[in-house]
Amino acid sequence: MTQPLHLSGYWLLLLLLMPLAVYSGFRMLLGVIRKGEGGKERDWSVPQLEFETGAMSTVHRWDVRFKLASFLVLAFVVVSLQHGQTALAALLLAFCGYRAACIPWRRGFKRLLGMSGFLSMFLLMLPLTAVRHPDDLLLIFGQLEWLSFNLRGLDLAVLIILRATTVAMLMEPLLATAPFPVTLAGLSRMGVPQRITELLLITHRYLYVFVHEARRMQIGMEVRGLLKTSNIATLRTVGNFVGMLFVRSFERTERVHSAMMARGYQGHWPQPVSFRATNTDYYKTALCLALGILLLGYDLMLVGG
Repeated sequence: MTQPLHLSGYWLLLLLLMPLAVYSGFRMLLGVIRKGEGGKERDWSVPQLEFETGAMSTVHRWDVRFKLASFLVLAFVVVSLQHGQTALAALLLAFCGYRAACIPWRRGFKRLLGMSGFLSMFLLMLPLTAVRHPDDLLLIFGQLEWLSFNLRGLDLAVLIILRATTVAMLMEPLLATAPFPVTLAGLSRMGVPQRITELLLITHRYLYVFVHEARRMQIGMEVRGLLKTSNIATLRTVGNFVGMLFVRSFERTERVHSAMMARGYQGHWPQPVSFRATNTDYYKTALCLALGILLLGYDLMLVGG
């Protein structure tokens, strides 16, 4: 039988403001991070996904094939965890791995801040919509008997947030410790079709080019006196903007394809690096797999207990 706990209606207002407070706090932290960067305009036409560092860490020297396999296995283990204590332990291990990769913390915080708006809503939605179980503890606010806050749903929301945060912190060292073409080459060596990796590389490269092109067109429209209002003229202008961006993008793809064919493209690209595994790569992979097995085993023990 469910256990209701009656509270004052003011607690409901505080709970409704909780996701907004979390999101606002993340946004303020993002503003501090951006301010610390000096307000420099990023060159979107030259994307830099990997992080260049003078002192290469042990994660940088890890063979990208073994690194991909290890981090992906750990990610699948993390999303299968069912207990908050184990998920918190996995998050701490992910932070340790992030620190070992010698990556600036602001990179990981930016990734988490981008997820904060979506994840913070779980703190409110799941407790209000979770299916009631006989042993659930429900919070009843004032006379609103039909509106109950299920604490089991709150536990589930925290578990989801911990798992998502852990996976995000695992993916940052995976992508930031090797050039993106090398990472895609490692995927190809692991069995992913090369055509898919080539499309990913081209998409990553020219997505920034198209964003840069859209930014230039937007600046040109604003210089010519565009005022964004809710009227037919603005909608017509935005429609012309989208159509012109599509036309320019299509023309650019044709020029890029012609340039590739002129340079001898035969349907596949040469590998940017030759892979050679060492004993250290096997040791690192074995360590990651052992940590994943320990986390999974401990989680099963807690759930079973």
